[in-house]
Amino acid sequence: MPSAIWDQINTPLLYAIPVFVVSIAVEALALRDRDRAETTGYLVKDARTSISMGAGSLVSSLVLKLTSLVLYVYLWTYLAPWHIPTDTWWSWALLLLAVDLAWYVNHRFSHRVRIGWAAHQAHHSSEYFNFGTALRQKWNPWSEALFWIPLPLLGFAPWTIYVAFMINLIYQFFTHTETVGKLPRPVEYVFNTPSHHRVHHGSDPEYLDKNYGGILIIWDRMFGTFQEELHRPKYGLTKPVGTYNLLKLQYHEYGNIIRDVRGARGLRAKLGYVFAPPGWTPEDAPAPVPSPR
Repeated sequence: MPSAIWDQINTPLLYAIPVFVVSIAVEALALRDRDRAETTGYLVKDARTSISMGAGSLVSSLVLKLTSLVLYVYLWTYLAPWHIPTDTWWSWALLLLAVDLAWYVNHRFSHRVRIGWAAHQAHHSSEYFNFGTALRQKWNPWSEALFWIPLPLLGFAPWTIYVAFMINLIYQFFTHTETVGKLPRPVEYVFNTPSHHRVHHGSDPEYLDKNYGGILIIWDRMFGTFQEELHRPKYGLTKPVGTYNLLKLQYHEYGNIIRDVRGARGLRAKLGYVFAPPGWTPEDAPAPVPSPR
């Protein structure tokens, strides 16, 4: 792949890293003297863990790009019925919209299918909510590659998909804060905002599995997963991991799946522990329909 294209894939996120660092520093200073009853602020070891997970995700993302790019180039070159131009404003607007919808679908999958949640739960493991938490990224982003497959088939050049996704991630960084209250109503109605994303990170029953949007919140409004912020959320997992060990934070749920599958009786239960929602047990399965006599 030409180096010029590879540079374009990485440039948006690389340019954003200094902005991330400055934003974390400013937010930490702003929260230093705030009433801790109002905000969680920063805990040094928690922030250090989040930043370390973010650094690791850069490596895993590079591996994802190298492996998925070959597939995307093949699909775009040989199977796409047309090639969408890369030098028009409307093609980029359309791509950003398509990537955001793909993000919503993948994000919802990552919460509602346990094998997807095993990868994604690391991002939700912090009981703090700040710009540092935004960097607490997963190291095994395999599902993203699957949900992007329609994009090259629709004619979007593979390198543009990565650029659009980086823009999406950069936007989402700024939704991870308690320093911003609710924005004007038109903004709150259309865009994902800190208020909406605080709900998404809440472990309160009324907040679970809500507000999956990346840049836009309209997908949640359209598909019935929107929840307005009613009160300050309780952040973190419903069952806290209770560790700052990076490997355990990233992979403990895969171990839980393996344990449950090994102990399950019957294929139905084994598949349920992998593909049903997190927390599913065989007792949750509907009773079998009696055979006609």
